[in-house]
Amino acid sequence: VQLQASGGGLVQAGGSLRLSCAASGRTSGLYAMGWFRQAPGKEREFVAAIRWSGYDTYYADSVKGRFTISRDNAKNTVYLQMNSLKPEDTAVYYCAADRRYPISTSVHEYDYWGQGTQVTVSS
Repeated sequence: VQLQASGGGLVQAGGSLRLSCAASGRTSGLYAMGWFRQAPGKEREFVAAIRWSGYDTYYADSVKGRFTISRDNAKNTVYLQMNSLKPEDTAVYYCAADRRYPISTSVHEYDYWGQGTQVTVSS
């Protein structure tokens, strides 16, 4: 499975961005897709996840109510709509895919990773 993340950029605080993650290859059997982020000098952290063939979603407390994860199976694409962005959301955002139940918030449980896209929020 190959993952291609896109949509990052520079935005002012309070603004919005939508990230996309296109999956290709052997996508059948995927159980969940997730978004993680890593700020300079920090560990990679969970942001949001969604079941590949269902509607279960999970969010980190820091983004609940501001970010929305969704998917379009016809396009093999997962999205992360980010609203009310804050400077502390600045990070490289990575999408990831997992074949195993249940949905995990752990970086160690995901099997496939995209290349990352930079999100910078200015104050």
